[in-house]
Amino acid sequence: MHRNSLIAGHLPARRLLCLALLAASAGVGAAQIDPALQANNSRQLQDVLIVLEDQATPLTTPLAEDADYLLRRRVLVANLIARAEEQQADVRAWLDEKGIAYQPYWIANVIQAQLTPAALRELASAERGSRLGAVARVERNATFVQKLPQQEVTSTEAITAVTPGVTRIRAPSVWSAGFRGQGVVIGGMDTGYQWNHPALKGKYRGWNGTTANHNYNWHDAIHNSSGNTCGNNAAAPCDDNGHGTHTAGTFAGDDGGSNQIGVAPGAKWVGCRNMAAGAGTPARYIECLQWMLAPTNLANASPNPDLAPDVTSNSWGCTAGEGCSGGNEIKTAVDNLVAGGVMVIAAAGNDGSSCSTIGDPPATYASAFVVGATGTTSDSLASFSSRGPVPGNSAIKPDVSAPGVSVRSSIRNSGYGSMSGTSMATPHVAGVVALMMSAKPSLKGNPALVAQLLRQSVVSATVPFSQTCGGTTSGTRPNHMVGHGRLDAWLAYQAAIALP
Repeated sequence: MHRNSLIAGHLPARRLLCLALLAASAGVGAAQIDPALQANNSRQLQDVLIVLEDQATPLTTPLAEDADYLLRRRVLVANLIARAEEQQADVRAWLDEKGIAYQPYWIANVIQAQLTPAALRELASAERGSRLGAVARVERNATFVQKLPQQEVTSTEAITAVTPGVTRIRAPSVWSAGFRGQGVVIGGMDTGYQWNHPALKGKYRGWNGTTANHNYNWHDAIHNSSGNTCGNNAAAPCDDNGHGTHTAGTFAGDDGGSNQIGVAPGAKWVGCRNMAAGAGTPARYIECLQWMLAPTNLANASPNPDLAPDVTSNSWGCTAGEGCSGGNEIKTAVDNLVAGGVMVIAAAGNDGSSCSTIGDPPATYASAFVVGATGTTSDSLASFSSRGPVPGNSAIKPDVSAPGVSVRSSIRNSGYGSMSGTSMATPHVAGVVALMMSAKPSLKGNPALVAQLLRQSVVSATVPFSQTCGGTTSGTRPNHMVGHGRLDAWLAYQAAIALP
């Protein structure tokens, strides 16, 4: 059986939650079973997420609103762990009795398990107030291979030391002011990373210049895959696709020579693999989101929220094919990561050019900062960039746009190559956030304020044809095509240092 280790010596917040936990678990009805699971007449085990009723973000009171963000994060993590231990106890005991392998999570109050048809029926028939009555839903934990951007044919264009996208957003101007992202940690969740790539090795938090220590700096959420070159439970960062290595190069890469590919080359990075050769599941996404809030050692034990990154770059989406048909399967995890003061930057997707094509979490969530793609040498919106509005979300999405066409960055096997997609635009924004926090450390732990500054620190971006999405037209700003405008690192830096 899998077990998540807890933080040694719970904070007193656990006792404060006891009455709230009991109240939250009372009055819960029978579990709803995903129709796709019920329609499956196979006698084989089915990979599922057991979702408990209480998914609210626990309060960090009695802390003041202006309390240190690290203290607030510690209390939040302790409360989340305490809730999972309390409310999942009966379900875990039931799974143990049946000899069913499972993985409990605390960032979202869910348990991943392999259930028989008989076990599914038992959960479906559980009555209010019974041993299993705290279960609200049972959902699919399906595996689906995403259509990730692929390396493009090498162009004949001359290679410049600083890549065009980095220059376009004026990151070098911030470097000249003395801020390259130093003191900031960027977290990547993707297909993995070639950590010893010449442009990435010196930026990896697990490398001290002499030896590598992957504890608290790397996590592999792939436990049961076959056919991927990294295998399962990789003990060191590994990329079986190339997509993750490319995105990391854009947010922090620099080989010290002719390959200055990253926006924040002074920042450090940590990583979690949430896709095996491009294939993700809701549980894999939740596991990486949880690790980002409180990184663990390689044994997935002793979580430490003080080692969480300051911002995360997310160039992936949980599709309907992966079981995210309801849209809320990973929402609690994303919301709690942001509540813990970690900014979530998310790719809008590559399903444009129609309106309402931002359809996959986490880009559909209000807590995520969503990025569309413009050209790398122009400010024209890329035709593939997904547009808003997002159903049920009145905010302008995407929030901003950034270079995402033929972006040159690091690729596997220590090389360099170009890719196009909002996947490539997203790490530009994560890098700018690192520059802002480097210049103004008080921005750490305050995703809402950083998002506000980013939205106002843009230049105009154009839509190549007349379009109206969600009542916003191509000529108005902000709109649901380019958001508030194209990202500009220098303006964002100026906004940051202007804060009191």
